[in-house]
Amino acid sequence: MISLKPEKGHLLIAEPSIIGDLSFNRSVILLAEHTETGSIGFILNKPLDFSLQELIPKLKQDFKVYNGGPVEQDNLYFIHKVPNLIPNSIEITEGIYWGGDFDTVCELINNKELDDKDIRFFLGYSGWAADQLADEFNSNSWFVVENKYKNAIIEKNYNATFWKEKMIELGGDYLIWSNAPENPTLN
Repeated sequence: MISLKPEKGHLLIAEPSIIGDLSFNRSVILLAEHTETGSIGFILNKPLDFSLQELIPKLKQDFKVYNGGPVEQDNLYFIHKVPNLIPNSIEITEGIYWGGDFDTVCELINNKELDDKDIRFFLGYSGWAADQLADEFNSNSWFVVENKYKNAIIEKNYNATFWKEKMIELGGDYLIWSNAPENPTLN
């Protein structure tokens, strides 16, 4: 498997060898930032068992909330594709934006001007210090692929099967992992 170099906007795919790590086992992460000082990303395929409305009862619409990663899990983050509606957004890549004015987001949700095709919410994020992600690449914990979905990645309904789909796309030795149980002791 030839892995791309990490860049913001690319996807980090957990190698099958990451077993027992509750945060990253079978994770697919959108890399939101990657510089010499560190990296930040959001896990796309780990929905939580509660919704945005449970966290913020004043909202009149409900959205799924995803586990973004193990860092700052008491903070809410979001990615979206409507920077024209949400001031102070930071472009990740090609129509995908991170953050912005949260009061505006709440107002847009209550006015039904945003739906789950526009925005995705996360508790926490995935973060790596300056050389930490490089060390994890060297230990074969991750590989990097291009985000072929572009900004449509926000509206896709990801769950545990997203990682499996990536294993099937990779083919070869990865095919066997696509059908392996998440916990090999259950095999």
